[in-house]
Parts: sequence; C-alpha cells; structure tokens
Amino acid sequence: MGILVDRETKVAVQGITGKEGSYHTRLMLQYGTNIVAGCSPGKGGQEVHGVPVYDTLEEGVRHEKAEASLVMVPPRFAPDALYEAAEAGIKLIVCITEGIPLLDTMFAFQRIKARYPDTKIIGPNSPGLIAPGKTLLGIMPGNIFKGGKVGIISRSGTLTYQIAYELSHAGIGQSTVVGVGGDPLIGMRFIDLMKLFNQDPETQALCIIGEIGGRDEEEAADYLGTDFNKPLVAYVAGQTAPPGRKMGHAGAIASAGEGTAESKSTALKKAGAVAVETSYQVVEALLDVFK
Repeated sequence: MGILVDRETKVAVQGITGKEGSYHTRLMLQYGTNIVAGCSPGKGGQEVHGVPVYDTLEEGVRHEKAEASLVMVPPRFAPDALYEAAEAGIKLIVCITEGIPLLDTMFAFQRIKARYPDTKIIGPNSPGLIAPGKTLLGIMPGNIFKGGKVGIISRSGTLTYQIAYELSHAGIGQSTVVGVGGDPLIGMRFIDLMKLFNQDPETQALCIIGEIGGRDEEEAADYLGTDFNKPLVAYVAGQTAPPGRKMGHAGAIASAGEGTAESKSTALKKAGAVAVETSYQVVEALLDVFK
C-alpha cells in the first residue's frame, strides 16, 4: 500500500450535499473510493449518490466507522469543519477549501493540535491525495495517474497533474501523490510526508514539486541530507518570479534573498537531490534513477 490511505479507507465527505461536494463524491465513487458517509447540517436522512448523509460527522463515524474526511465546505465554515472532524475521531482530514482566512486556519490548527495531536491534516487549499488504482480523496483527475513506485509531494495542483501525466505516459507509475496545499499555513508539510514515504516499501523514489515562498523545501533538504535514503528529484517553480509578488497561491511569495526558487533548488542540490530547472526534466531525471 501507499502512505496514509488505501482502498479500504472509509471516507466521509463534509459538505457532500453542496454542488462541488456532490460532483466530486460521484467522481471519487467512480474511481473506487470507499465513501461511507456524508455530513451536512440539516440534511440528515438524505442520500447523495447512494451515500447516507448525517447532520453531524460524529454520527457518520459512529454509524459508518469513517476514518478519513474530505472538507468541501465554504471558507467561513471550514475551520469548524476541521475541528468537528478531529473531535469526531477522524485521523486524516483532507481540506480542499481555499480562501480560508489565515487567522481562522491558525486558530483551528492550534485547537486541534492541543486536543488531538495525532490528527493528520492535508491542506487547506489542497487538491487532495491519491493512491493510484486504489483510492482518491480530493479533486484530482484520477485518469492521469498510474500505480507504481514514485511518490509525489506537491504544492501545486496544476503542476502535479502535468508531471503525473508525463510520468504515466513514460511508464513511470506513482505510489501515492499528495497535494499539501498552497496556503501559507498548512497541515502536513514536505518533511512530514517524506518521513512516511521513507518508510514505505512501495515507494522507491520521490518527486518534490515546490514553489517560491516559505521554507518547506529547505526543511526537506535538511532532512534529505540526514535520514532520507531514497532517490529524490525536485522541481521548484518560479525561477523568474520577482521578489515580493504573490504568484498563484497565497503562500507563493518570496522576499529578497529568501524563499526563492533558486535558493530552494540550491539547498536541495547540496543535500543530494536531483534538482531540475523545468517540469519537463522531471521525467528524464526519474528515468535515469531507474536505469
């Protein structure tokens, strides 16, 4: 199996009766995701694509034994949805919602960490995660992924899709693909996921897709230089991004001399990664790894 999820993972969708929640629930079910419950206050007793809907997530956990949840609610409700999931005993929360105010995210994370330290959160502003051929939690286009032995951790949804498609087309499958989210404050970071991939026998190499802003890639480089023992290929987007300007994601902003694509790529190279300059070179680098 890959990391975090497999085909047996029981999933609940928070916001399942909304337009996006209903649409992506249908696609996930078609992919094979084991969605056992939905949660939407005031909509208990309904069904969405055959999935029972409960007023609270606690009911979904109690009646359907849900283990993971997908948060697909509007930004103003998302912090409460995160806390509701942790309080209900959910161990893996994947938050798709974007546009959550930073202070709201910070407050929710602090509450969860204080009371439920074992809860793992992916996102916010994440496309989700996929174990190709097994299960999909999120909004990723499942048809472009192929089961295999390369793990992917990414800050960019679009680049994830592009690179995964090119890898699959080249015959290089993926074990688990995780979009960590594009906000300044996220749950699981590169280093957290690298530790899981390092222990996963199915994953033989890792691909990191980074971008400007923050220190996640530098922290990944520090870990790579000490305990990580698998080949790593890295691509950091934003080589020509001007300092001080946000590029795409809320977290993609670099100050002069800090958080730039160049500084991140340099740190990863020094730690032993193969750091490429364009997304198209990722496939070539991984083909070299498996020669």
